[in-house]
Parts: sequence; C-alpha cells; structure tokens
Amino acid sequence: MRFNKFSSILMSAVLVLATLLSGCGQADKAEQNQAPTSKRIAVVVSTLNNPWFVILAETARDRAIELGYETTIFDSQNDPSKEAAHFENIVASGYQAILFNPTDADGSVANVRRAKNANIPVFSMDREINATDVTVSQILSDNYSGAVLIGKEFVKQVGKTGKYVELLGLVGDNNTWNRSKGFHSVVDRYSGLEMVAQQSADFDRAKALEVLESVLQANPDINAVFCGNDAMAMGAYQALAASGKAEQVKVFGFDGADDVVKLIAEGKIAATGMQFPKVMARTAAESADAYINGKRDFPAKTPVGVELVTLDNVAQYSDFGRK
Repeated sequence: MRFNKFSSILMSAVLVLATLLSGCGQADKAEQNQAPTSKRIAVVVSTLNNPWFVILAETARDRAIELGYETTIFDSQNDPSKEAAHFENIVASGYQAILFNPTDADGSVANVRRAKNANIPVFSMDREINATDVTVSQILSDNYSGAVLIGKEFVKQVGKTGKYVELLGLVGDNNTWNRSKGFHSVVDRYSGLEMVAQQSADFDRAKALEVLESVLQANPDINAVFCGNDAMAMGAYQALAASGKAEQVKVFGFDGADDVVKLIAEGKIAATGMQFPKVMARTAAESADAYINGKRDFPAKTPVGVELVTLDNVAQYSDFGRK
C-alpha cells in the first residue's frame, strides 16, 4: 500500500510537471509565431555596389529599427526598372514610409508619385528628384557648395595652369551636375586650366578605371583628375598607379569614403568633399517616424553641409564623418 501510494503521488507530480513544461513550450512557440509588427519602413537605395550607399542604407535601416519599425533594404542596382518594381512591391505590401535614394532625378518621380497616391510618405536621402510635390522632404548634401570648396583646393594644389580630366557620375542624377557646376564655377575663372576630357563613369569604380585608362592614352600629360564621387576617385587612382603616374597626377574626389580618406592621409589622393550619409539617413528615418506619428510641417529640402578633407585636416575624419 505504501508503495502504491508513493507511486501514485510520483505519477501525479510527473503529470503536473509535464503539463507545466508543455504549457511553457506552447507559450514559447506562440511567441515565436506571433505576427511581425505592422510598423514597417522600406529603405530603397540606388545601389549597394558602393560602400558609401551601403552606409546610407544600413544607417537608415538601423535608426528605423531603433524607432520600433520592421525595416527592409531594397537595392535598385542603379536600374530605374528595378526601382519601379521595388515601389510596386512596397505599395502592395503595406509599408508605412519609404526612405529613398533615387536612381534618376526625372525617372524616379513616377515611382514616388505612386507611393504618394497610396498614402505612403517618401523621404529622399542624398539624391533629389525633379519634383517638389511628391516627397514629404528631401534630405540632401549641399553638393554645389561642397564642389566649390573642391574647386578652390584644386586651384591651390594644381595651380592656375595645367591639364585635367573630369569624371562625371550618372548623367540622370542632379548630384552629378551640381558638383560639376560648383567645381567649374571656380576653375573656369582660370584660362590656363584646360579640361582635356569630360566623361561619365556612372559613379562606378571599375568604369572610372577603364575610362581614365583610355583618356590617358590620348592625354598622357595631364596634371589632375576631378571625380564626381570617391568610388571614381579610387578607380582613377588605380589607373594612374598602373600607368606609373600616381605621383605626378593629383586626384580629387567627393563623398568622404573611408578608403579615400585613408589615401589622403597617405598623401596619395589630394582631397575630397566629406558628405555625411549617417546624418542624412538618421534624419530621414526620424522624419518618417515623426510623420507617422502625426507631424506634417516638413521643409521641402533639408541641406546638409559638405566639408573639405585634405592632408592638413584628414586626422579629424573617419567612418564617413567626423571623428
């Protein structure tokens, strides 16, 4: 009898414990299978084939996550048709906001309008579109003023005479032309500075390498290269190094990418314009959060300053911004 009574008690305890464990497991499983938060923000970036845009996209995503949003990055690969497909997907999937880095100032307008018509607010980062009535706000570098700084440094280092090449970015991107115009507003004052070639390399390192290799064959005696971004500056430097001209030809970039900042510190690249992608990305994410929570008074454009980085002050910069 004692054995049977003890066995009965033991069996009851085992059943209670099993029930508790089963309940915990079901609770854990239910928690794991909970639907994701309905608060969703999309980050659409022109390309992830450039460290600068990776930083822009990831900083925007990380700040949105900190603010409580499920966030997805979409890579347009510098292709307007891929960008259009992303917007169709985003609109159909019910995202609450889009943090947007466009592929084309004109071609991207229709995509943003589609989002607006679906009541999804869009905040542009770094690149603008040629419409002021579709985005809520555009957070942009002051490209023209930054390129003026580069132009002045160009004249300071190269002098008032010499031959140079300009590598342009994407021809459909306003940043390309704002940087070019800012640069030429300075250097065109000096008739002794001759631009022997102006070609697009699409903001791409490999294309810049190919373009400059070709240009050097026809113009082996150039003194400098102005590049519309730092990826192209790296490609230009590679071409010059391969031809044995890296020490004779000064390279100027624009972005503030880490690899260029490091080469400035080594005296291998002359200067760049430091943009602040993290500032633009965080501002866009915080603005989207504010809009979702009821704010409506946003400036059409929010300019972010660009700073000149040279050998004299390069120690103050790293990690796509100031230390």
